[in-house]
Amino acid sequence: MNDKKYVRACSITRALDVIGDHAALLILECAFLGVRKFDAFQRRTGLLRPLLSNRLKQLVESGLLTKVAYCERPLRYEYRLTEKGRGLYPAALMMVRWERRWAPLPRRTELRLVHALCGCEVDPVPVCTACDVEIDAREVEWREGPGVGLVLPHYDRRRRQTRMPEGDAALLLDTVLRVVGDRWSSLILRSGFMGLTRYDEIREETQIATNILADRLRWLCAHGFLVKRTYQESPSRHEYRLTEKARDLYPVLTMLLQWGDRWYASPEGPPILLTHRRCGAPLEPAVVCSVCKEPLHIDQVRFEMLNETAPLPGTAQAAAF
Repeated sequence: MNDKKYVRACSITRALDVIGDHAALLILECAFLGVRKFDAFQRRTGLLRPLLSNRLKQLVESGLLTKVAYCERPLRYEYRLTEKGRGLYPAALMMVRWERRWAPLPRRTELRLVHALCGCEVDPVPVCTACDVEIDAREVEWREGPGVGLVLPHYDRRRRQTRMPEGDAALLLDTVLRVVGDRWSSLILRSGFMGLTRYDEIREETQIATNILADRLRWLCAHGFLVKRTYQESPSRHEYRLTEKARDLYPVLTMLLQWGDRWYASPEGPPILLTHRRCGAPLEPAVVCSVCKEPLHIDQVRFEMLNETAPLPGTAQAAAF
């Protein structure tokens, strides 16, 4: 008898299969800041060298980084973002936006984002390209698309990393990586955005093991992403509602969905379609400058970190991606 459980195909799930790992996201953060060499990645992230080597190899195999020789004798390599890797930049900007809004002050890396096109300090804004209105999770509807289907989840047994690595510099995305870098937490939040709030609904949608699901629900409640409410007294039943802090992560997942649709959707098309209620158009998200309203491109944004003693390549000037 086959007791394997299948879940609904989703481009967010497919994206998290590639980058839904704390170490991988740390490496991508560094790559977006202009880091290219192995030793620089190690100093910045604080990851153990075997783990760093493994994740760099996986990111190369997944097509997000390319390994390029920069010295022949001795032979040495650097890692550069590919077009596929650069495509994650909107999601990265949304993580920066969330971190600036919600990260606890003692942990937060203070920074300025400067848009080269207009020369202004900016805040990245997620908008619907059809109406130019900022995206609000409560104004977006979803339905199954032509590529919908069932897939067998292949969750591994990675445990939550309770202690962040110690690198030379403060992490730019310290807090948000604790959520997005834990695949189970991300999938629970995705379920919330799909309107699934009860334990059994979330379990059915994600097929997360019961012990892991209970652990992540506790963690998300304790850290202000979910609110647990009783909807039945006897027997006791609860639901888990998204907080404003969690809803502000919606643009991150939307950008991951867009990226996953481009690189991993089936030939039939996307598995999930989004509609922006405000204008009635299919949601095509973009990240724009809060000042000039032009799209923010990877080679037009300069990061200036204000509380770091050791600047990285690309932090005080536009990185040469």
